Amino acid sequence: MSNLKTQRMNIKRKLATIQTKFKSKKSRFNSFGKYNFRSAEDILEATKPFLLELGVSVTINEELNTAFETMPIMESTATVSDGEETISAKAVVGVDLNQKGMNVPQQFGSASSYAKKYALGNLFLIDDTADSDATNDHGKKKFVPKNKSLNNSRTIS
Repeated sequence: MSNLKTQRMNIKRKLATIQTKFKSKKSRFNSFGKYNFRSAEDILEATKPFLLELGVSVTINEELNTAFETMPIMESTATVSDGEETISAKAVVGVDLNQKGMNVPQQFGSASSYAKKYALGNLFLIDDTADSDATNDHGKKKFVPKNKSLNNSRTIS
């Protein structure tokens, strides 16, 4: 893309260019759930070719909200900027302090990772609904009975 054309693009057009050309493989594997997924780092790596081409930067800011007594909330904001205009997207994730098998730093780190990933996904329109990371129930699937005929009538002769 020519530099002059890029300079005339507004931030919405630049973001739309990234959104339509963006490709990020699910290069990570969860051995517990047995599925591939992409991380925030994978998403950021995939945006790098667009940074110089479009003259933009991508940043992530996090805030911890402790206003709720039951659960701290991690708020992550992903922003794309061309130095003049910005567009941001936010993700909000609860920090589960009762998560078994994790110590407190791991609980906050896990929430931070998810918040970053979903803020970036919201900004770049990455649809993870078919992603195992979004649909995996980790063995907690609800029992759904097979469809049986409700017709129990008998003919008596």
